[in-house]
Amino acid sequence: MRPRKTILLVGVLVIWVLMTYLAFMRSVRGTDGSRPRPAFASNKLMLEKVQDFEQNLKSFADSRQNLYRDIMNILRRTDKVSSVPAQPIPAVPSQESPGLAVLEAELPKARQAPPAEEEDGKDVLGVPAPLAPIPEAEDGRPEVERVLSKFQQRYLNNDPAFPVIPVVVFACNRISVNKCLDDLIRYRPSAEQFPIIVSQDCDDEATRNTILSYRDEVTLIQQPDQSDIPVPPKEKKYKGYYKISRHYGWALRAVFGQGFDSVILVEDDLSVAPDFYEYFLGTYPILKRDKSLWCVSAWNDNGKEGLIDTTAHDLLYRSDFFPGLGWMMTKDLWDELEPKWPKAFWDDWIRQPEQRKERACIRPELPRTRTFGKIGVSNGLFFDKHLKFIKLSEEFVSFTKTNLSYLVKSAYDDAFLKTVYQSPVVTLDELKRGMVMTREPIRIAYHTKEQYKRATKNLGLMDDFKSGVPRTAYRGVVSFFYNGQRVYLAPSANWKGYDLTWS
Repeated sequence: MRPRKTILLVGVLVIWVLMTYLAFMRSVRGTDGSRPRPAFASNKLMLEKVQDFEQNLKSFADSRQNLYRDIMNILRRTDKVSSVPAQPIPAVPSQESPGLAVLEAELPKARQAPPAEEEDGKDVLGVPAPLAPIPEAEDGRPEVERVLSKFQQRYLNNDPAFPVIPVVVFACNRISVNKCLDDLIRYRPSAEQFPIIVSQDCDDEATRNTILSYRDEVTLIQQPDQSDIPVPPKEKKYKGYYKISRHYGWALRAVFGQGFDSVILVEDDLSVAPDFYEYFLGTYPILKRDKSLWCVSAWNDNGKEGLIDTTAHDLLYRSDFFPGLGWMMTKDLWDELEPKWPKAFWDDWIRQPEQRKERACIRPELPRTRTFGKIGVSNGLFFDKHLKFIKLSEEFVSFTKTNLSYLVKSAYDDAFLKTVYQSPVVTLDELKRGMVMTREPIRIAYHTKEQYKRATKNLGLMDDFKSGVPRTAYRGVVSFFYNGQRVYLAPSANWKGYDLTWS
């Protein structure tokens, strides 16, 4: 393929040289083909020559434009590849498309999908999705492998205490990805330890140019399968979620396929806190050591000002609810999930008991990520009512120098549950009316789904369940701040587990 392309390019360039020479000769000869006359020729003849010269210039400009188009077509004639390294590109338009966010906020942004192909089908959660094949480069290796092979180190200086943790940014068709990348680069302590890999779906040129404008600061890989996805008739309006799941599966397979021990997943509409990387570095050893954990998330679903202790920058929790929105996972977890990766709704699927297996995530009191988008596959649901009020932590905490052993399950459960159930019980009405006489932590008890819903709606908390698990809950307990006081919304002390019928 390469010799043929080279011959075509050489041929086009030869034609270009001949055209340039002929244009020049025509411009210096008279209309009768003779050599140019002396400078004292008549003004009429001079005017004719000027007009003829202008026509030649226009013809030459048109020919040059056509030649440029021919060269670009030749270069693009080869098969599309899945990824390209960052490189200098022309400036992109400054106008941004609307921001993007979804209720779950873990999801990258959806594109306008064509009408779905109808096929019989039911609930797709738990149905493995065929992952897109990775095209091969000319040397026989998968193209994405060739691009990512530049990251040779798995540990800095071969020291396991300093793992190389790629940050995988999921992008689609938003040039506002630059806001996310600006933050990630600004706060990154080490480009060697935290390579930024942007995985783009949608094949949007403006977004691709925005990403490539960062040159060596980021590496771009592109999801190669842009084919339409057959969707069951009842799921047609959810086609975006099918494409998102396909993209996630492909990108995780590609990155983990290079031997990395863990990755941090970020969506293209997220801002990050100054200690974003420090947070993940500090919690990494616990995630690796404690097998009752399966992720670390930078997000707090109830992280609105007024519901959090804004002075507790270093406070972290265990959570049974998978938060997403800037989270770290290990290769061991990916090896477990990859064979059964779902066709759609991957975030709801990952929260199911079959995947969670009673494991927990670490989450912060003050969020280390915040979404700045609004429009997405869920049409910005709850963004104006909730997501835009999430408070991003602004203070740097040295988590790597902090003792976080209290998050290990054997230590955390006893201390956390003791604190919760030794707190005095108050009613929702007493709390709302300011009738609580202590400033110590207090507890509001709930026993039914309706009681929980009433309390959360009155207090401004997220009130939904996923596979029976309330957002941010640990062993059924939701911790939050109200009027400057710590409150635990908690089930009875003899709690038996989550009820799937509450979803």
